[in-house]
Amino acid sequence: MAPKRPKGAGAFPKAVESPAPTTPDPDALYAALDLGTNSCRMLIAQPKGSGFHVVDSFSKSVQLGAGLERTGRLSRSSMARTIQALRICQQKLKRNRVKRMRLVATEACRRARNARDFIRQVKRETGLTLEIIQPEEEARLAVISCAPLVSTRTRQLLVVDIGGGSTELVWIDLSSVPRRDRPAAIMRLHHGFHPPESPFPAAKVVDWISVPLGVATLRDQFNDVEDDAARFALMSWFFEENLAEFAPYKDEQAREGFQIVGTSGTVTTVAASHLGLKRYDRTKVDGLRMTSDQIDKVIRRYLELGPQGRRRDPRIGEDRQALIMSGSAILQALLRCWPTDRLSVADRGLREGLLYAQMSADGVLEDGPF
Repeated sequence: MAPKRPKGAGAFPKAVESPAPTTPDPDALYAALDLGTNSCRMLIAQPKGSGFHVVDSFSKSVQLGAGLERTGRLSRSSMARTIQALRICQQKLKRNRVKRMRLVATEACRRARNARDFIRQVKRETGLTLEIIQPEEEARLAVISCAPLVSTRTRQLLVVDIGGGSTELVWIDLSSVPRRDRPAAIMRLHHGFHPPESPFPAAKVVDWISVPLGVATLRDQFNDVEDDAARFALMSWFFEENLAEFAPYKDEQAREGFQIVGTSGTVTTVAASHLGLKRYDRTKVDGLRMTSDQIDKVIRRYLELGPQGRRRDPRIGEDRQALIMSGSAILQALLRCWPTDRLSVADRGLREGLLYAQMSADGVLEDGPF
């Protein structure tokens, strides 16, 4: 049974990439902006081989969805914070003279009753045109961003993108795709989950779902529970309940050839905690494979620290200690549901998917291994 589609539908600061040594040709630049429930993120990049080189980036917690669960509307203060961040993005786009770009908004703007008014205000005050994308496209772009991390041994793939307002899950069957071509087959999904006829073996999307629960919205659901451990358990149970109609969940799956890739601030923060990093290092986190026992050990440590201890942890911080627990509750529920003892960590997401999709559609990426 196909899942019922919702109508509406990063804890660790990411490192800022160093600028290119020479000023790139503006005609070769692409930009991608992701305005989510909690954060505003942008990348400006130029194609390089089968990937891209980041020229400039921006990331800021704007909490656009603050209060949305209660009121159904974006608040004035949230919109003001977000527009201030978008002005910085507009200046970066202008400075780099970027012509090719996609600027998208996700769950908070899908759900808010005043989202269209907000989009018009953004256009009026910054000149930027935001596009509210639907859950299927958000899920597809998350999958594309993870293509370089797909193992050639993977036959069944589950990509999980834990956002601020929603969590996207996509199950892909790669068993009919030659091993060397499996990452490229994921990239070809930029055409859609059901791409047109192609001479290449296709990745088959078995099912997908967008659960309208992310780190911010799940936290808000259980704000009234005072006990830290009890709140965590309730959040994990509640999220698992929302997966009941996801078709692959119901069938026994073999562990061999199965891969879960997780992309979100939650996943990268858990990875950084596992590695004991004092300063975030993307090269050590992106592509890391963690066992379920290692993940459980980190989560138990978070619970032992409690709210005050998590606030003092430099990998989490004052503003994110509650979000890391709701994200960890989602992560723990996922590892209970599917037959794997390992998770691949992706420090990448919607922005990278937007860039790959634009560049792939324009034919500027080289063929070859990722």
